[in-house]
Amino acid sequence: MAEEFKLDLSLQVGKYDVQTLLGKGATGTVYLAKDTFTGKDVALKTIEPEVFRDPEFGTVYRSQFLNEASLAGKLRHPHIVAILDAVVESDSGYIAMEIVSGGDLAQFVKPDKLLPIEDVLQIGFKCCGALDYAFSQGIVHRDIKPANIMIVQGTDVKIADFGAAFLRKSQAVQTAAMGSPFYMSPEQIEGKELTLHSDMYSLGVVLYELLTGKRPFVADNLEGLVKKILTEVPAPPSSLRKGLPKDIDMAMLKLLGKRPEHRFATWNELAIELSRLGALVLPPDAIPDSEKFVSLKKVAILSALSDAEIWELARAGKWSRVPRATNIVKENDPGTSFFFAAKGEVKIVRGGRLINMVGAGEFFGDMAYIWGGEMPRHATADAMTDLLMAEFELAAMEKMSTAGQLHLTRALTRNVVDRLAMANQRLANVR
Repeated sequence: MAEEFKLDLSLQVGKYDVQTLLGKGATGTVYLAKDTFTGKDVALKTIEPEVFRDPEFGTVYRSQFLNEASLAGKLRHPHIVAILDAVVESDSGYIAMEIVSGGDLAQFVKPDKLLPIEDVLQIGFKCCGALDYAFSQGIVHRDIKPANIMIVQGTDVKIADFGAAFLRKSQAVQTAAMGSPFYMSPEQIEGKELTLHSDMYSLGVVLYELLTGKRPFVADNLEGLVKKILTEVPAPPSSLRKGLPKDIDMAMLKLLGKRPEHRFATWNELAIELSRLGALVLPPDAIPDSEKFVSLKKVAILSALSDAEIWELARAGKWSRVPRATNIVKENDPGTSFFFAAKGEVKIVRGGRLINMVGAGEFFGDMAYIWGGEMPRHATADAMTDLLMAEFELAAMEKMSTAGQLHLTRALTRNVVDRLAMANQRLANVR
């Protein structure tokens, strides 16, 4: 959807006012359109009647379109393109999706246009979360490739095109061999049962290509390609691009294992590994999105927050690396923000007396947020060690979803109650 064709269109499709042609494929057309009910812009995918009537592939095309249409309003994740609305009729149909205007990853697979290594790893990390969520909803995508990973901005991406998806809870007959041959897992080629590990293999091919500018397997014909996918081991990525750590070789070759059990056991295991690899190629003071997300995801009191809400929280914070002995807040100073110690320790002092030590994975200063406005700080907070810290301003938190704010407020309130209970216990012991 990166390239726009400026045409003067006057067309109404359902409740959508078609404005601009965004792209045209073999089976359908994508337009920029306006929802006349809400006034919001959408990407409108339409299918022409002759496609459904095709004597050879019409049934397959209709099945794919129905697949994607069936997901309208069901997949809610920050790294999956939202399907907003869908209508499928006997000889035509349309699907309304959110607009993603940065193009797709296919523009970054050529040797002269490769992304920085750390950006590729961050993109991979975010795809892991999206595909883990999809699998939890009973979905194997089956067509992960650069053209189906859309760019929002920077390393923020959204997975698109679930037309080939295998819906594990569906009663419909679904063709096992859907997908793009270069990115198919060995088990997909062989028509075996597909699990999350098939999409994991496909993502491995995408990451390999983004890192090196080359696909792990190429051949002059389909038969030769299939043979290589089933039997050959690809070249280590570091042999194709200077500066790639050997650890990346190990991770990529594991992703491309011939059998599902040779790959990472879970999406979370892969995500943690990609986050670790990112730290090897980033400057020491950098704070990647993956580190923010992992730090918050580990916090027990945030367990009620969905991954989407954790991402909201991660993006709302002002993250920094704070040197040891730095003063963070002073007693009686006004404040509206609260803080999260992702790594390190913070000393909390009131009236010159130590009242608490805050460790990694804990919040502090949260009374201001619960209060809902400016209030005097009850204590002074100083960094006891080097910190990875996030500060959350009230105005930024109000931009979170209502559900996210509710879950966070409950978590922080429970945190304050626990601290009060501990303080009361200490007082009781002193008596």
